[in-house]
Amino acid sequence: MRSEPGTALRHRTVEAPAGRLHLVEQGTGPLVLLVHGFPESWYSWRRQLPALAAAGYRAVAIDVRGYGRSSRPTGTDAYRMVHLVDDNVAVVRALGEENAVVVGHDWGSNIAAVSALLAPETFRAVGLLSVPYAPPGGPRPSEVFGRIGGPDQEFYVSYFQEPGRAETEIEPDVRGWLAGFYAALSADTMPTGAAPDPHFVTPGGRLRDRFPAGPLPAWLTEDDLDVYAAEFERTGLTGALNRYRAMDRDWQDLAPHRGAPITRPALFVGGTLDASTTWMADAVDAYPTTLPALSASHLLDGCGHWVQQERPDEVNSLLTDWLATLHG
Repeated sequence: MRSEPGTALRHRTVEAPAGRLHLVEQGTGPLVLLVHGFPESWYSWRRQLPALAAAGYRAVAIDVRGYGRSSRPTGTDAYRMVHLVDDNVAVVRALGEENAVVVGHDWGSNIAAVSALLAPETFRAVGLLSVPYAPPGGPRPSEVFGRIGGPDQEFYVSYFQEPGRAETEIEPDVRGWLAGFYAALSADTMPTGAAPDPHFVTPGGRLRDRFPAGPLPAWLTEDDLDVYAAEFERTGLTGALNRYRAMDRDWQDLAPHRGAPITRPALFVGGTLDASTTWMADAVDAYPTTLPALSASHLLDGCGHWVQQERPDEVNSLLTDWLATLHG
């Protein structure tokens, strides 16, 4: 399957439970829905859209509700996982399709996984980047994260969960904060040795105090950073951060699915230097039970958190090879 050469990116909005969802699509063929994480946008898939289109797929990258040009509902409850799944289903329907393969990175990986769990008739396969699938269940998330770090450090998730706190740090200098956050989790610029762990906040401090000084990571140009910064300078960060603040509601909403495996075909790609992958090594080890139809699990040596941007050629090859097995 091949797409016509030179196929352009197409921006559009569709109606969804969020109100309005912005998406960017390229190519024709079976639908592949791409879901970004924090703090990103559809733009994090800029290297995948043309590659998937060239391989014969209709690649569609969305702005998740709360981000970019999509609607930003008020209230934390609007960012519960079940609502984000409904948004994904609505996109597939609005595009005139019956089903899709869904691929997500970071929070998008969680959203993609729960989409395949709750709506398997719509999402017939799922690709997970950076964040492994762990079935719903266990202790309440806020309690778990509150215990990480002990009395001398606060875990970044708990920091993000407190309404308004992270916004006060980020929004006076969105561009500078984003540059530091991206660098802190990138393989070529992440802190090493005795440097402070950027996933923790010291009492009374700021997350950005843990970011490395120096140039942008190799995968991120000044122009790329401008794109991300412009979106968040316009929208603010509250919509994006509300995903963290809705986690306890997810725990309640998904209680009927505790321990449930995803039975659809799956792919996992992570980086060996990505804490999101290494912290959840037990989840990867459990894949024979939790992802019984897993096609392959790949760990990219020396890669950080932003896998599809740090290693676009490798990720594109893994995605297109996997998709070919699904479509024959």
